[in-house]
Amino acid sequence: MYNEHFMQRALALSARALQEPGTEPFGAVVVKDGVVVGEGFNHSVAHHDPTSHGEVEAIRDACRNLGTVDLSGCELYTSCEPCAMCVAAMHIAGIGQLYYAATLAQSGEAFKGVTVAARHPIDVDVLRTEAGAPLAARAQPAEQKMDAEAVRILSAWAEPRRGG
Repeated sequence: MYNEHFMQRALALSARALQEPGTEPFGAVVVKDGVVVGEGFNHSVAHHDPTSHGEVEAIRDACRNLGTVDLSGCELYTSCEPCAMCVAAMHIAGIGQLYYAATLAQSGEAFKGVTVAARHPIDVDVLRTEAGAPLAARAQPAEQKMDAEAVRILSAWAEPRRGG
């Protein structure tokens, strides 16, 4: 159930970017049973890590704090609607509920004309299309190589873990 206190915390994390170099204004918290179990905000530039989004950092923190990769039953509060990468991380971790403040469209409008650390601006519509498209339909060139070897390794890892 929504709790304004947790959204205020996500926004406070976001606001840290106003003072901390190498950060961007995207903050998030993971909540389990009414307690914050993970926090994070965007350190992409500072950490030289394009995956260091607020939601991903909050999920990483929650997983470390809880000693699990299963965040079933957790809620995520974030200062901005998550991008496709963060949505994927939330799904993989099992986050059950999302609460967000700004939409991606609102953040895109606020960021118009802004370039961060000489990188290209993120086009949210392209990101949504690319992330959801089958590999062959994506704009980024891709070629499959050495699949038989990869499948052998995957199968060897999976075999002793099969139930039944």
